[in-house]
Amino acid sequence: MRVLLVGALVTLAVTPAATGELPAAAVWPRVAHHLDQIGRLTEYFEGVLRDSCPRFATAGEWDTYLDGELQRVVLLVAHVEQAWVEAKTTSDDDVRRAAKAPRRRVQEARGLVDKLAGCAEANGSRLAVSTLWKRVEQDVPRKQAEITLPR
Repeated sequence: MRVLLVGALVTLAVTPAATGELPAAAVWPRVAHHLDQIGRLTEYFEGVLRDSCPRFATAGEWDTYLDGELQRVVLLVAHVEQAWVEAKTTSDDDVRRAAKAPRRRVQEARGLVDKLAGCAEANGSRLAVSTLWKRVEQDVPRKQAEITLPR
């Protein structure tokens, strides 16, 4: 009897519920949502990177455009980060690999920020890339909290 009890306790201790892990089937839809959003934003940014810098008549119009683009960068980084947060709730390697794959998109986002700094000069403004990226990094946690799906 004691052997059965010990066996049951060991089994319970290593099950996902006991370790706080969720089954892949419960985690995957949440990760997939973030991956879908990352794909949409990446597609948008590919167009921005491909096209020439937009020109604006006033500094206010440029500022509005820049703020919008930076918020999209923030959204991209937040979805990348949240996909990984969700994936860490399971031990399933496939889910984790899928969530990690878009992390390279953050480097591509840095390229977009570089381009926006160059576009600023074309619109009569000067912006340091480090300043723009700092804005992005500061806004990501707030945006990440906004995009977290309810359980």
